[in-house]
Amino acid sequence: MANYLMFGTYSAEGIKGVSAKRTKKATQIIKDNGGKYRDGYALLGDVDLVLVVDFPNTESAMKASVGLSQLLGVNFTTAAAVSVEKFDKLIG
Repeated sequence: MANYLMFGTYSAEGIKGVSAKRTKKATQIIKDNGGKYRDGYALLGDVDLVLVVDFPNTESAMKASVGLSQLLGVNFTTAAAVSVEKFDKLIG
């Protein structure tokens, strides 16, 4: 599985529905698309959320991103990520 970082920004409507119940539904969308939720953080600034997830491929990440946007009212930018150690091996 590949690592992805999902950076999210709430819409005005999306922020109104924040709850633990909705977060549970969101993690289920990730699972339903073959992914694994690893961690999530609420942030201050231009980005409201960052999710750390694993997906088997880009298509799964895209499907989950759209599903999460529909559920949460959050616009996501999703980026594939590799560890610094793996990057060193790939590039070095």
